Amino acid sequence: MRVLIVGAGAVGGYFGGRLVEKGADVTFLVRERRKQELDRHGLVIKSVHGDAALKVKTLLSGQPADPFDLILLSVKAYHLGQTLASLQPYVGKNTAILPLLNGISHLQEIKKHFGEEVLLGGLCFIESTLNAQGQVEQYSAIHEIVFGELHGETTERVRQIGQLFAGANMQARHSRQIKVEMWKKYIFINAMSGLTSLMRSSIGPILASPFGRETYLRFLHEIVAIARTQEPSLPADLAERILSNMEKLEPAMKSSMLRDMEKGLPIETDHLHGALIQLAAKKMDLPLLKTVYSTLKIYQNGRN
Repeated sequence: MRVLIVGAGAVGGYFGGRLVEKGADVTFLVRERRKQELDRHGLVIKSVHGDAALKVKTLLSGQPADPFDLILLSVKAYHLGQTLASLQPYVGKNTAILPLLNGISHLQEIKKHFGEEVLLGGLCFIESTLNAQGQVEQYSAIHEIVFGELHGETTERVRQIGQLFAGANMQARHSRQIKVEMWKKYIFINAMSGLTSLMRSSIGPILASPFGRETYLRFLHEIVAIARTQEPSLPADLAERILSNMEKLEPAMKSSMLRDMEKGLPIETDHLHGALIQLAAKKMDLPLLKTVYSTLKIYQNGRN
């Protein structure tokens, strides 16, 4: 199976690197600067699951290549539009696109470009970043990809993708309810990114602060209420379940959005928080979500 990893950053670099480490046929679609880094130093992973220094194949946008069997899409949401335009030469009739972006709205954008047949549902759980030397740093026990057909069937291509991931130094599982899983992740990451970025803190101090747990739960209730209008099968007590899981996380865990803010980088608040507000019914009361979004937009607009 020929695999194209779109982006060799904190997510694509990590999971793609683990596939290279296994011996899979992997190419990274990158920009010129990243290509030079990878040609000079290789793809370097520093991880609690074991370090790696790997020689990798790269491709610049527009360079000729046959269509790939699987495209693993791991770019930030604000780069998605230009990225999809650059993928056209590498998508064939048998190509599968597995997006690992947070949120839901990107599915429609991918469908507009390539149709519904190529698209899989996907998500990942990982705490990682790209350091100043271009090395992937991965911090915590979880490093998982979840994937599946949006219609829920177990097809030959998801079996092949499962075989691709099997044996790599990562966790991967197939889900027949991938849209539900994506919504659960969206709720989790929306709250995690929103409050850690708003409060400029890792998760532990937030939950331990006066009214921190109460605020987190109220924020989750707002998000879940919107999500259940779109995916009614989500459980009514999902906010409490997610908070219980949050309390089991390492106290020092930060969202990738907060890490990006600490570096002065762009953030995905439009894709995560803004898109959710757009989905909400006009009469829904969303004080915390709107506070988070408004505050993070101040940061985002200040960068511009």
